[in-house]
Amino acid sequence: MKLFIQISLLTLLCFFPNHSLNAQQTTNLWANWDFLLGDWVADGKGEPGEIKGWFTLKADLDKNVLVRKNLAEYAATKDRPASVHEDLMIVYPGMNGGPARAIYFDNEKHVINYTVSYGESEKAVILTSEGQVGAPRFRFTYKKIDGKKIKTIFEIAPAGKPEAFSVYVEGTAHRKN
Repeated sequence: MKLFIQISLLTLLCFFPNHSLNAQQTTNLWANWDFLLGDWVADGKGEPGEIKGWFTLKADLDKNVLVRKNLAEYAATKDRPASVHEDLMIVYPGMNGGPARAIYFDNEKHVINYTVSYGESEKAVILTSEGQVGAPRFRFTYKKIDGKKIKTIFEIAPAGKPEAFSVYVEGTAHRKN
């Protein structure tokens, strides 16, 4: 019986390699995101009015994905009541060495697939949605200002004009103490 258990364990180890050894041998998948990791407090303004909120960005699943949770509170205007927007985004490595990707979900029932790129002249992470016939495109940019502050820009390109992005909301965020 003891021999059977040892052989079974050896067989399992052969089929399920030790991933912690593999994790030590890989480079930091999220080096371009390091400046964004943590807890943030944000404010901004744009087409929907004044906004206050927060977001967190953390590595998860043994640093194989990033998870962002966001909450934004929109102040009431003369045209609409106050509202709350919540979203969840998961960033994951691209296939076969391709660019990182992200999938976004929110409480307004939007699901957006993004491709990730990085600023060349400045520390920036840029998420651009895939083009779909008859649908707008979205671009969300994080730009590092310093170690404790970032700029955020959310842009929309109307359907039929996939490259005509214009700013919908922009703001700043600072690290939560």
